[in-house]
Amino acid sequence: MCRKIVWIFFMMVMAPVCLLAQELKARITINTQQLSTPADKKAFQTCQAALNNFLNNRKWTKDTWQPNEKIVCNFLFIITEAQGGNVYKAKLTVQAARPIYNSNYDCPLINFMDENVIFKYVEYQSIEFNENRVSGSDPIVGNLTAILAYYAYVILGLDYDSFALRGGDPYFQKAMNIVNNAPEGRDISGWKAFDGLRNRYWLTENLTNNRYNLMHDAFYSYYRLGMDYMYENETDGRGAILNSLSLVNTMNNDIPNTMIVQFFFQGKSKELINIFKKGTPEDKQKAREILQKIDISNSNLYKQELK
Repeated sequence: MCRKIVWIFFMMVMAPVCLLAQELKARITINTQQLSTPADKKAFQTCQAALNNFLNNRKWTKDTWQPNEKIVCNFLFIITEAQGGNVYKAKLTVQAARPIYNSNYDCPLINFMDENVIFKYVEYQSIEFNENRVSGSDPIVGNLTAILAYYAYVILGLDYDSFALRGGDPYFQKAMNIVNNAPEGRDISGWKAFDGLRNRYWLTENLTNNRYNLMHDAFYSYYRLGMDYMYENETDGRGAILNSLSLVNTMNNDIPNTMIVQFFFQGKSKELINIFKKGTPEDKQKAREILQKIDISNSNLYKQELK
């Protein structure tokens, strides 16, 4: 069952269909406080507005979305260096969440920091992206929209995956197309296998490689079979979430130290603790053992909270 059909079942009160509604409700923020020299605030304000327009008004899928279906997402650019010639280095934090059925809770889909962002921006330059020519006419200019389009497709893929098993595949393939045709140039990084172990290349490789199919099962089990049923049947919902952790653990045993496993758990520790604190002693113990093993950065937190 596709995402859109499932969502219709979720809605208690249907809003009028808006054929022009886009998919993302994105907010882009550009922070220049780390720069050693004063930034051109007006230029960055213009850039911020243009990028918000780019993400929110572009049609990313062929589906018709209602306004209340839009995916709320945040993109925070921390500008770390001005290189001259209107070229900037930045860190980008990408966050997105998905509403949970019959609740006012939004469950994290992505909470990731990309530390390899470099781009050129001149005030009022056009913000363009063409999937057939990802680099545009100038790679360092095109890198900005390539990165944003890449994460837009990853967010959409994760959202669709959370509603239907392997529902996000078309959007992960679009993200991979951007990786394969990404801008190239001095200081541009994050698109290649050799640029590091936790970058755009490896995230999309993990999302499209059949070796990691269990992760798609885990996403679906966690959100659709788990979180969405917590209100209706908390025990069954918790069981599905525990099953998703077991799937991730199985894959991690077969293929250790993959990016997708760490990516899956970012931003979820508090949520998981709240879920399993109310579980049976057996479920709590099993969850604690798995989480301490595969979400190492939060191992002590699970040990303390899931006693």
